[in-house]
Amino acid sequence: MPEKETLERAHEDEREGKAPSTQAGEFVKEEMDHIREGKHGARSTKQAIAIGLSKARRAGVKLAPPKKGSARTRAQARRDYSKGQSGSRRKTSAKRSQATERALKREGRSAASHKALSRQARGAAKKRSAASRHNAAVKASRTKGSAGRKKAAQKAARTRSSRRKAA
Repeated sequence: MPEKETLERAHEDEREGKAPSTQAGEFVKEEMDHIREGKHGARSTKQAIAIGLSKARRAGVKLAPPKKGSARTRAQARRDYSKGQSGSRRKTSAKRSQATERALKREGRSAASHKALSRQARGAAKKRSAASRHNAAVKASRTKGSAGRKKAAQKAARTRSSRRKAA
């Protein structure tokens, strides 16, 4: 069950008209925090993200199931999505919850490390085309606002100067 604050942040994102993926990001962040706190682990960063996305769909975020991926993954995502969209709430099985928790407790904690997240992000970005990345950046700059744009530009300038020094 997601924490109350996470649900509130996701609802706030929805009210602000942000994309479902942004709303789902709150749940992924919560999952990473759980791993960092030592509540449980994850086999990989990809698994941690998948758990967060599943929680988001079950919580009612209108995040569509992926078009790519294995049939099993897509089917599970469809189930999670329909469960989140239907108003009925059934009590989750305590035995299942405990079994899942126990299995995740046995996994490592490095999936939420800075290095692992960076590797995951770079790998995901590499799979996308330059045009796709460019369009995402343009869209992000539109939704940022002037203050956000200024902050992002300053950060980019810092990054460029630090990269020049390293080279």
